[in-house]
Amino acid sequence: MAALNSNYIEELTDYLKSGDLEEDFKWSAEERREEILGFLEQLMDLGELADETATKIIFKGQLGMLLHAKKGHAEDTRDA
Repeated sequence: MAALNSNYIEELTDYLKSGDLEEDFKWSAEERREEILGFLEQLMDLGELADETATKIIFKGQLGMLLHAKKGHAEDTRDA
């Protein structure tokens, strides 16, 4: 199982924001440029997957709360 590593995410964010990746791309050989573009493509795919996963987690949590609230409300009306 992969561990969550926020330090790596922060380092990667800094690398992208600093412009260093663009500079590396600019001065790299063609093979390295292809590697950089492939990495960025994987990163974008990962972002989409993270978004989908977050949506599922949030939706399931809200759905669970709604079902629990409805169940509690139904029990309250039966007791009245």
